[in-house]
Amino acid sequence: MIHTFKAVGQPMLLDVGSGAVHAIDNMAFDVLEMWNDHTPEEIRDALKEKYTAQELDEVIGELKQLEELGALNAPDNYDDVKQVTEPGVVKSMCLHAAHDCNLRCKYCFAATGDFCMGERKLLPYEVGKAAIDWLVAHSGKRVNLELDFFGGEPLMNFPVVKRLVEYGRSIEKEKNKHFKFTMTTNCVLMNDEIMDFLNKEMSNVVISIDGRREVHDRMRPTINGKGSYDIIMNKAQEFVRRRNACDKEYYVRGTFTGFNKDFGNDVLHLADQGFDQISVEPVVTDPKCEYALREEDLPEIREEYERLAQIYMDRRANGKWFNFFHFMVDLEGGPCLRKRLTGCGAGNEYVAVTPDGDIYPCHQFVGRDGYRMGSVLDGTFDRDIQAKFAHNTVLNKEKCRDCWARFFCSGGCAANAEAFHGDISQPYDMECQMERKRLECAMAIYAKERAARMAKETKE
Repeated sequence: MIHTFKAVGQPMLLDVGSGAVHAIDNMAFDVLEMWNDHTPEEIRDALKEKYTAQELDEVIGELKQLEELGALNAPDNYDDVKQVTEPGVVKSMCLHAAHDCNLRCKYCFAATGDFCMGERKLLPYEVGKAAIDWLVAHSGKRVNLELDFFGGEPLMNFPVVKRLVEYGRSIEKEKNKHFKFTMTTNCVLMNDEIMDFLNKEMSNVVISIDGRREVHDRMRPTINGKGSYDIIMNKAQEFVRRRNACDKEYYVRGTFTGFNKDFGNDVLHLADQGFDQISVEPVVTDPKCEYALREEDLPEIREEYERLAQIYMDRRANGKWFNFFHFMVDLEGGPCLRKRLTGCGAGNEYVAVTPDGDIYPCHQFVGRDGYRMGSVLDGTFDRDIQAKFAHNTVLNKEKCRDCWARFFCSGGCAANAEAFHGDISQPYDMECQMERKRLECAMAIYAKERAARMAKETKE
């Protein structure tokens, strides 16, 4: 399978089977648009008014060479990959430090913190300790383990978070494990003590900010209904300043809705505030919600990604460098085959644990009927549910079979699939369409920036 497209003015070719990506010219693009459905003679005849016979012969000859090298129309059959559907060891956990929050975000999938479970609560230390022990016990021989403190707002339970990190560190040598602790926070409770602790112990910290003040405050009010932008921004900036000084990872993570389909301006606003690692994600909600993104919004959203991509490249080329998560793609290395087929590992290699000790496939499945997998308190773990998620690879999803992007998105989010279709193997269409556009922009940006670097090196 081949996929041709144009993004930020650059014609591109992706060969799905081999993974080869080519920046091409307009003539090669025109030829490839006809390549698999027409003979060389038909292509020459159709394009003879636009290009000379010699030009067309050269391009057709080069494309035939790519086919012979296995970089064009490469075989795309993975039926013999059987081991990937076997359940793996659990290597990552989302530990819910709080089923409560000091904000009342209108789009919150966790129902403003309590996950629709009817009670706001904090994680007890003993339950958190049991969760760490459970992760160690189910991680097999794997040394590096990941544990994300999540909520609600995990800093509402900071004393317990500190104790759990201390406990995790205390057993690393004995258990031959190393914990990579991370946290997702809204920064409301940030202070010097917390900043210093997070910068010492957290490998990554995700900071929730939506962008421009009016956009952020509209969807992320405090409990009393007031805006939270001014509470958060200065603290987030100071935290990132300190975090950069100790060379630790972070990123700011926002959400865009139907109210700000010009979300590129929110990305740029965050960059202008000094953040250089940025992710702004589309809201996922019932289409009936006033702030939902709907099918009819897709043309505008695609145009906005194009607009942002051009500004993004211009800024990076002119001393205002930043990363935008959705425009980052590794075309030289990238994930292994198993990772490309299985995606995030939810329900298989990754689980979420609630303040009550209940285990779910991931943080977004918490509270959903039929997806409780067991408890860290009694040691139960539903291997049938784990096997179901392990089998949910991109190769087993009918909708993904003919999609050129399947080895980049790995079939999309299982929680979104279940929410919209009641089936983890049926991808959410809106997510697919936006992901394809983002990938096209990312590949074209990669190609143009690489060409610019090579041209600069040649001059030097």
